[in-house]
Amino acid sequence: MHTLEGKVAIVTGANGNLGRAVATAFHRAGAHLILIDRSADRLAAAYPDLASSSDHWLAGGVDLSSADSVDAMVAGAQERFGRIDILVNTVGGFRAGPAVHEESLETWDFMLSINLRTTLNTCRAVAPVLLAQGAGRIVNVAAGAGLNAPAGFAAYSASKAAVMRLTESLSAELKGKGIGANSILPGIIDTPQNRDAMPDADFSTWVTPEAIADVILFLCSDAARAITGAAIPVTGRM
Repeated sequence: MHTLEGKVAIVTGANGNLGRAVATAFHRAGAHLILIDRSADRLAAAYPDLASSSDHWLAGGVDLSSADSVDAMVAGAQERFGRIDILVNTVGGFRAGPAVHEESLETWDFMLSINLRTTLNTCRAVAPVLLAQGAGRIVNVAAGAGLNAPAGFAAYSASKAAVMRLTESLSAELKGKGIGANSILPGIIDTPQNRDAMPDADFSTWVTPEAIADVILFLCSDAARAITGAAIPVTGRM
């Protein structure tokens, strides 16, 4: 198993299906976890064994769409642990359906905010910390739809494509300073919500959160030290 022993890792969207899988994989690999969610109560319910641990921080009440809120969280993480080694952005959302000329601007704003702005805010806040240390890893969750946009997916696909381009620029800017930045491109994730939404689908072809978490763990480990700027499909058998 890849080790993150002693590393300090921020995981956004820690109460989501993928966020929980990443947190579990990182915990087993020995990382100190900073788990982010807007609700402190949800975090405490999801991670009761970590709530009182000095080795981890359940950072509830963080609004990732607010740069000030993110900056305060990063400052708190530095004060608590003295360093940050890893940032994983799993937070995000999905809306699709109408054609481009029928889609509301509210949906466009929501997709760009929850998928791009949240990722941008955390990367902007964490990058100076990693630069000061001369080392670190960033993994952002984009999507396969960011490469090929189906009909009705314009707002979602554009926001995820923007995450990919953001990650590529980060990699180009930071790779000479010992910092790697990569994105992953999941297909349909096997979650209870997706099963409810698509009950007639073949779930066996979907990718599980645990399988995606394994790829993220690899990218954050020393085994992936030569990889940066990649956009890696993680699509199961689709």
